[in-house]
Amino acid sequence: MNPFEQLLENNKIWAAERVAQDKDFFKRLQDQQAPKFLWIGCSDSRVPANEITDTQPGEIFVHRNVANMVVHTDMNLLTVLEYAIKVLEVEHILVVGHYGCGGVRAAMTNENFGIINPWLKHIKDVYRFYRDEIDALETHEQQVDRLTELNVKEQVMNLAKTTTIQEAWRREQRPHLHGWVYGLSNGIINPVFHMPPNTPIDPIYEYNIKP
Repeated sequence: MNPFEQLLENNKIWAAERVAQDKDFFKRLQDQQAPKFLWIGCSDSRVPANEITDTQPGEIFVHRNVANMVVHTDMNLLTVLEYAIKVLEVEHILVVGHYGCGGVRAAMTNENFGIINPWLKHIKDVYRFYRDEIDALETHEQQVDRLTELNVKEQVMNLAKTTTIQEAWRREQRPHLHGWVYGLSNGIINPVFHMPPNTPIDPIYEYNIKP
């Protein structure tokens, strides 16, 4: 059996098990999507949102990209964000990185990764902002881990700079923004940053939004 055929077979087994446990499982999923969370995570295959939070399909709306970035010119991310806020009305947005992230590690080098370079540049900017703090750490692994944490923090800040978030904060007092880092070595999520609704940011990023 080819690997892709195994996936299809696994899917049939999974669906049958779900129905055996709860005959209305797919009926409920089909009729309603009301997640409270938007997960902006890394594309890394070892960090599946539902599994590591022990949640069911329908509970987390998910967007993933390399190194869990919030880039203001990324229309894919901005579209997901707009839909999550205005249609799904999520209450929390989780920016979730992971220790040992390949994108973060790559951004700390001078290697040429071709078309990936423009994306990694955003992480290099974070490194530049915090270079003194990061370089003061003893080992390279500690430096990578710290940049991972700081990158998550900066991506949460990038969310707060969007009109989508500022409008929701001003008019509906939601969502909370969270920065988390997942540990591949132990499976534990480390919460490193939190922004409740209407957390002050640098005024230059604040838009004139009517209540």
